Amino acid sequence: MQGRQYRETHPWIAFSVDLRLAPFNLWMLLGEACSKCEHIAGVPIDPASADELNLFYLAKGARATTAIEGNTLSEEEVSGLVSGTLELPPSKAYLGREVNNIIEACNSVLADLTQGRTHRLTPDRIRVLNSKVLQGLELEEGVRGGLVRSHAVVVGRYRGAPAQDCEYLIGRLCDWLDEGDWPAERLGTMATAIVKAIVGHLYIAWIHPFGDGNGRTARLVEFQMLVEAGAPSPAAHLLSNHYNETRSEYYRQLDRARQTGNPVEFVGYALQGFVDGLRTQTRLIREFQLGSAWENHVNVAFAGSNSAADSRRRHLALDLSSVGRPVAPHELRTLTTRLAAAYAGKTPKTVTRDINALLTMGLAQRNGKRIVSNQRALLAFLPIKATPE
Repeated sequence: MQGRQYRETHPWIAFSVDLRLAPFNLWMLLGEACSKCEHIAGVPIDPASADELNLFYLAKGARATTAIEGNTLSEEEVSGLVSGTLELPPSKAYLGREVNNIIEACNSVLADLTQGRTHRLTPDRIRVLNSKVLQGLELEEGVRGGLVRSHAVVVGRYRGAPAQDCEYLIGRLCDWLDEGDWPAERLGTMATAIVKAIVGHLYIAWIHPFGDGNGRTARLVEFQMLVEAGAPSPAAHLLSNHYNETRSEYYRQLDRARQTGNPVEFVGYALQGFVDGLRTQTRLIREFQLGSAWENHVNVAFAGSNSAADSRRRHLALDLSSVGRPVAPHELRTLTTRLAAAYAGKTPKTVTRDINALLTMGLAQRNGKRIVSNQRALLAFLPIKATPE
C-alpha cells in the first residue's frame, strides 16, 4: 500500500467524491434524470415503435462511443449495421468491426439482464468488456483484449497510471463502487447508480488499465451500470452520445477533474448532457404515443363507415397528420402514394368535400388557406399560454 507509485504520479486517483461540494443545480439535474428514467421506463408504447426507438438509440450510442476514438462511419452507416442491412466495403471493414463490437456488447448486457443475470462490477468483468471491445481488431504488439497492460501508455497529453499499479487500481475501483460510502439511502438507488456510473467511467479513463479500448470500455461499464440499475436501454446510450457531441468539452472536463482531484464538476457536465438527452427522448416518445393515439382516434371516428369515400377520408386524416405541417388543398391529392391512388380520376370538388368532412368531424383545421391535422386536440392538458403581442 505504502509503495504504490500512482500515489505520487496520479494523486487525483483518490477513490473519493465529495458531493458536499456539488452545486444546487447538480441535485436538480439528478432528480430530473431519475424522474425521466422512471417515466420512460413505464411509458406504454406499441412494440414496433419501441423497437424503432431501441435501434435508433443503439445506433447513436455505438457510433458515438467509437467516433470519440476516431471511427468515421456515419450515423446512417451505423444504423445499417444495427439493422443488418449494410455490408461495408473491405476498406471500411475494420470500422464496422469496431462498431459491431459495441453493438454486440450492449446487446449481450441486455440479453443477460433479460434472463435474470446481472454482472457485479469486478476486475474480471471489466476485462471481459475490454475483450468484447477489441474482439477481432488488429492490435499493436503486446496488446490483447482483456489483458491489463504491462507498459506505459500516453494518450494525447495524458499518461495512464503506472502499469505496475493497474491491477490493484481496477480492483480498488470495483471495491469502492460496490462498498464505498455512497449516500444511497439519501439519494435513492437510481440517483446513486447514475453518479457511480459516471464516476466509474471517469476512473477507468484515468487509470487506463488496458493497452487499447480504454475509453470504449469505460463507457460500456457506464452503460452496464445504468441498465442494471433500471435505466431504460435507450436512455443508457445518452451519455456516450453526449460525450461525442461535446467532444472537446469532454476532454476538457476529464482534464479539469484531474486537476481538481474531485469528479463533481465532471458529474455535473455529464448530468447536464444526460438530462438534455432525456428531454429529447421524452419528446420523441410523446410523438410516438400521439401518433398511436391519433390513429386510434381517427379509426374510432370512422368506425362503421366502410364506403370508398369514408376510407379515402380516413387515409387523408392519417396522412395529413404524418407530414406535420399545413398543406395546400391542391397538394393533398399527391401527399402520399395511397392518396394519389385514391384521388386518381377524381375532381377538385372531391378533395373539397373530403376537406369539409374532416373539418366538420374535428379531424382537421384551416391554417389560412391551408389545411392542417387537428392532432393537437388530443393534447388536452397542455398549459394555456398567452400569445405575446
